[in-house]
Amino acid sequence: MNSSRFLLDLSFILISTKALGLLSRKVHMPQVVGALIAGLILGPSVLDAVMDTDFIKQTAELGVILILFAAGLKVDLYKIKSSGKTALLVAMLGVLFPMVMGFIVSYVFMLGLDSASIMRNIFIGTILTATSVSISVETLKEMGKLKSEVGTAIVTAALIDDVISIVLLAAISGFASGSSSSGLWSLMAGVLVKIVAFFVFSGIVGLAFHKVFQTYSDGLSKKRRFPIIALSFCFMMAFISEHFFGIADITGAFIAGVVFFNTDQSEYIYERVDELSYLYLTPVFFASIGISSNLKSIDSKMIYFGLMLLLIAIVSKVIGCGLGAKISGFSNSDSLKVGVGMSARSEVALIVANSGVMLGAISSDIFPVIILLVIASSIITPVLLKLSYNSKD
Repeated sequence: MNSSRFLLDLSFILISTKALGLLSRKVHMPQVVGALIAGLILGPSVLDAVMDTDFIKQTAELGVILILFAAGLKVDLYKIKSSGKTALLVAMLGVLFPMVMGFIVSYVFMLGLDSASIMRNIFIGTILTATSVSISVETLKEMGKLKSEVGTAIVTAALIDDVISIVLLAAISGFASGSSSSGLWSLMAGVLVKIVAFFVFSGIVGLAFHKVFQTYSDGLSKKRRFPIIALSFCFMMAFISEHFFGIADITGAFIAGVVFFNTDQSEYIYERVDELSYLYLTPVFFASIGISSNLKSIDSKMIYFGLMLLLIAIVSKVIGCGLGAKISGFSNSDSLKVGVGMSARSEVALIVANSGVMLGAISSDIFPVIILLVIASSIITPVLLKLSYNSKD
């Protein structure tokens, strides 16, 4: 490939993701939908103008690391703690039902209960667990319901949802990358030991680093050194999690973000990291997902699978999260609103799917189906949420 071709590829990616992102926002959809569509257009599905090169893959990897780091920076541990049993119950059932129902749908369509098939089914289930709260937040804000009891439950439960999904991804990534020649029980024990060791290590290092950083930055104004320190710590934790513990690097990045939460510089760090991510890395990540996918490869079986997966993605959240809300004392109509509000999928679902492909647990022909699931759920959820507010108890 021409040594300067990557510059042209970046130009195509940045301008197309921004243009279609703005178009998505005009029709009240998240900009990520436009970025995904831009990648599909640039890739083999339509124009085949940009190749999925190593440079694109490595840049996309940096993008996803920063997405999870920024997500960690916004994890309000105090809010989660004070939200009580409602948000926790909604989140847990909102993970359990999609996980189980996704596993079943994958088994029914793909068949097979060998170790590779089971891992694929688990990944499919995990993809359905995460919630894209940004879509529901924008819809609730538009209707003036964001700060209502229902709105608060949706936002907090979605936050817990994503934390659980990251932990699940860490666990299944460890299993997926384990040696197939090992016995099942010894493999499980080894992975669990690594996961526990990683979180113990992260807790000790995180608390120590948080205290040192807070002491060092106390009373100082915004300095460019702080985002640099934070990014350095993020990349170090990402490396340690994968290299030493066999856990996805994005898990380490997420934990690194949590470490900086509630420091005096957390908002400034978030602003600077978000700027870097927004201008360059994140568009490349979302575009790369479309570029690496080929919608032309979707056959009739995959179409049926995709439609069933979309149905289960919505129904499982409505049942699981709605049941959690109902048990917590919400009315029938409010429980429905909570369930519908948790139905959209976005960044975390794509990240889990991408990890599954990289680990060889999910075949490349399933990936375009996941992209369409994200786009479709992003379009359907606001419509269903508005309709749920017109329903009667």
